[in-house]
Amino acid sequence: MFEYFPGNYVWNLGVVATLNSGGLIDEVDRACRPIRELAAQGSDVGTREFMASWASVAEDLATQAAADEAAGHLRTAGQKYQRATNYLAQAERMQSAKSPDRNAFYQRLLDLQQKAFDLIDPATTRVAVPFEGALLPAYFTKAPATGPAPTIILWNGLDSTKEHMYASGFAHELAARGINTLMVDCPGSGEALRFLGLTSRVETEDWAAACVDYLLTCDDVVPGKIGLVGWSLGGYYAPRAAAFEKRLALCVAWGANHDWGAVQKRRLEREGENPVPHYWDHVLWVWGETDLDTFIEKASSVNLDGVVEKITVPFLICHGENDRQIPLEYAHRSYQQAVNSPRRELRVFTAAEGGAEHIGLDHFAHVQTYIADWIAGEFA
Repeated sequence: MFEYFPGNYVWNLGVVATLNSGGLIDEVDRACRPIRELAAQGSDVGTREFMASWASVAEDLATQAAADEAAGHLRTAGQKYQRATNYLAQAERMQSAKSPDRNAFYQRLLDLQQKAFDLIDPATTRVAVPFEGALLPAYFTKAPATGPAPTIILWNGLDSTKEHMYASGFAHELAARGINTLMVDCPGSGEALRFLGLTSRVETEDWAAACVDYLLTCDDVVPGKIGLVGWSLGGYYAPRAAAFEKRLALCVAWGANHDWGAVQKRRLEREGENPVPHYWDHVLWVWGETDLDTFIEKASSVNLDGVVEKITVPFLICHGENDRQIPLEYAHRSYQQAVNSPRRELRVFTAAEGGAEHIGLDHFAHVQTYIADWIAGEFA
């Protein structure tokens, strides 16, 4: 994996994710260069400076985009708004849950994201999924089909948002294969957490049912061809949901988070890498807990033992052989236990080919296209 900040895995992961989601190396370098020395002090130190430096580059881009828009250069403007959104999304992800400016930065990136949609991607619209008296904010990318199309529900993980999912380009890979994508801020992520106070839970089939219910009201969705993909912690969320929500036609675990509770105990012992700075504050925020002991007890139930056996649809498990967050053995465990899937597949990405890091962030396009091709084959 490209390591701009030697020895700082968390910051490096953000840089790599940005570059592999449409960021330009010159702009990322200008954002990172002023904070290189801070990176040597660990992932938690300097995150406010990280935000300020990346936001400065993003706001310069937004200013340029506004000038381009005024001059009628709409494609150029939209591209700059999109990159600015990407940079703010990655920097906001790094902030403490207690940061007083976090929601303001998030609202700013939402506004810029909408500008990008309006100018360069009218096929993607902002939608909302009704859920237990509230709404799950989401983006829907429509495939260029003349009628109803198969649809994938895409879920994020512990610290990503629907803006990260959109920037990854995965929805456009699916659209090119005739497949719609619904990118959802699940409880515990994105707007659902920041603005609505919806926290995560073990029973992810609850919001899977809400997503399917919503899609069944859409004229551009084929009812029998709705699948579910989850990356990172979504590698627990999605298989859990597919085990119990039987209207789903397929499932992909993009990172085999088979026993996330055990991962938390490893992190207490400082084994493995954390995905974000200020880690324990972040997980307590996501799961709606106030003390670590209660959280660790709850996390023990975030486990797919006795669950994946209930998956009765095609099931793809993708994992990197050098995933420093989630042990590779969990991918094998999910595969071995998914005995009732009619077509199960385990794909391990190697360092030699790329995609070997967490959810393949070191070679995102390689992993994405593999998953997109598999989905297209199942929906054919």
